[in-house]
Amino acid sequence: MAKACARRRPSPSHRIGIKRAYEAPSAADGVRILIDRLWPRGIAKAAFKLDAWPRALTPSTALRKWYGHDPQRFAEFRRRYREELAAYPDELAALRAMIKGRNATLLTATRELDLSHAQVLREILEKS
Repeated sequence: MAKACARRRPSPSHRIGIKRAYEAPSAADGVRILIDRLWPRGIAKAAFKLDAWPRALTPSTALRKWYGHDPQRFAEFRRRYREELAAYPDELAALRAMIKGRNATLLTATRELDLSHAQVLREILEKS
């Protein structure tokens, strides 16, 4: 009788999630990364489960203020933010290394997750 071939299991998919900093942590979050330049209001630092806060990878204050979460400006915001991130290749590489092979969650205080810098940063991290 022929020996049965062992089936290769597909490697588990690792995801990069996005969630509001105000939502409760869960085991599925994996590595929790705050991606806002400012600390979220009303959250005590001692009580916040956080693995990293790479401030260099957050949008500049000038860009953040210019954008103001105006949906009409999101495409241009995305372009400008990607330009800013390009100036920090070492920080991006460190973040990629930290999350490689693991689930990760990008945390932000913004209410508009679909129109936030979190979407842009996740796109860049997923390309690696």
